[in-house]
Amino acid sequence: MNPLRKPFRWTYSNATLYLIGINVIIFIFQFAGNNIGFNLTAYLALNPVLLLKYHMYWQFVTYMFAHGGISHILFNMLALFIFGRTLERYIGSKEFILYYMLTGILAGVLSFFSYLLSGTYYVSLLGASGALFAIQLAYAAFFPDSVIYIWGILPLRAPVMMVLFTAIELFSGVFGINNGTAHFTHLFGFAFGWLYFLIRWGTNPFKMMFGRR
Repeated sequence: MNPLRKPFRWTYSNATLYLIGINVIIFIFQFAGNNIGFNLTAYLALNPVLLLKYHMYWQFVTYMFAHGGISHILFNMLALFIFGRTLERYIGSKEFILYYMLTGILAGVLSFFSYLLSGTYYVSLLGASGALFAIQLAYAAFFPDSVIYIWGILPLRAPVMMVLFTAIELFSGVFGINNGTAHFTHLFGFAFGWLYFLIRWGTNPFKMMFGRR
């Protein structure tokens, strides 16, 4: 058997809730630090200048757990709760954690190199959205008949939602809409999630979403 495709023994340990808890705790520390004049976000967010000058390589991981405000963490953690718990139960906690962390870290690494290539050095990347795009891709692939209600009123099948969100991110990234959002990091998370399906699971998520079942 290809060692890259060797499955984990299925276990379920509520990893999604632990991840949400870690994100919330870090956000509280960010908020508390700001109130006493300690900018914890500068140490956690992925910043090309700080990373290169001071070798803060941990930022490739910690950027995923830092957030820029209440609405930022609220929407990210809501998405993680909605899609993550179901996906974790389906693939198991170990596979879920590997998928979440790997896609998020690689999305950060590729974002870092894209900043270097474009000369965008003074930027701080933070948030779980790169990994969350990968989570939503996996959810849409494994549960293609699931219906998601956007804003609680607009019903969309999960694959349609995924394609729509990806198209919006691509359009926004190319045309510079809402520059405060890391559109390409979201797309990088989606791309690494796709590669995970091909390499780890040996299947094409597009066929799972839109192929005959």
